[in-house]
Amino acid sequence: IGLEINTLAIIPLMTKMQHPRATESATKYFLTQATASALVLFATAMNAWMTGEWTITGMTSYMPTTILTIALAIKLGVAPFHMWLPDVLQGLNMLTCLILSTWQKLAPIALLILTSHQLNTNLLIIMAFMSTIVGGWGGLNQTQMRKIMAYSSIAHLGWMVLVLSFAPKLTLLNLAIYLVLTSSMFMMLMTFNSTSLNKLSTSWLKAPTMAASMMITLMALGGLPPTSGFLPKWMILQEMTSHHLGTLSAMMAMSALLSLFFYLRLSYAISMTSPPNISNSNLTWRKKKSLTYIIPTLTTLSTMMMPITPTLLN
Repeated sequence: IGLEINTLAIIPLMTKMQHPRATESATKYFLTQATASALVLFATAMNAWMTGEWTITGMTSYMPTTILTIALAIKLGVAPFHMWLPDVLQGLNMLTCLILSTWQKLAPIALLILTSHQLNTNLLIIMAFMSTIVGGWGGLNQTQMRKIMAYSSIAHLGWMVLVLSFAPKLTLLNLAIYLVLTSSMFMMLMTFNSTSLNKLSTSWLKAPTMAASMMITLMALGGLPPTSGFLPKWMILQEMTSHHLGTLSAMMAMSALLSLFFYLRLSYAISMTSPPNISNSNLTWRKKKSLTYIIPTLTTLSTMMMPITPTLLN
């Protein structure tokens, strides 16, 4: 019921914008989430038939746990069940994209963490590796910011799913940092009114300080030290190596380079390109917004959480 309320509550927000693309996005989202919810119910009913228990945290049979894993992967948009996410985000406004990329992830991930001890570990590892590859590869040729953020979300979900069976607390840490980074990025995109790479290239002329902050946030999303985004990747790779999965850790680290490349491309577009300074060139207007402390706070968290690493390691 909680998952369905979570789904139905956002559909009015998605259809608020009177546009065929918004209607298409809402329809795709509803059909995908309804299918995933039906699979969750099917897994629970099958577990009750096989064991006589209705508790979702007490699944012991192979088939119900596999179906539950697939259902939650569909809800989150983990590869290979990711196809709906870029198309849905592309048809929405930035605020709804922010909610869909952050708040809507909480309920399925909470359920994944609750059932982490009984999920199929091999299936999770395969989906995690596919997500980082698809998230990096899919974002390389995109010019629309909403699709780029969708593929970024897929890649980050891959890292969360990877360590789920080994250390659920690291999944929570990764989720917390992902929420901060993604919220910061979407809020700056809303401030600049940038929906594509071309519009993003004019941001340095509008607000150089915020554009520089956006570049640092992009580096944090890519996982470069000493930003906050490096912290979960480092700790996850350390955890995987301690479980004698060094080859998988190396492959995950190399797949993260794909995502880093398109983050660097965005940073290049922000800092190194600008429209021609001739009288005929029109810049996109940026509406004056009221003073807010949310963006500076999130940007600071995006870059300054590395000093707390020794405390977390202890």
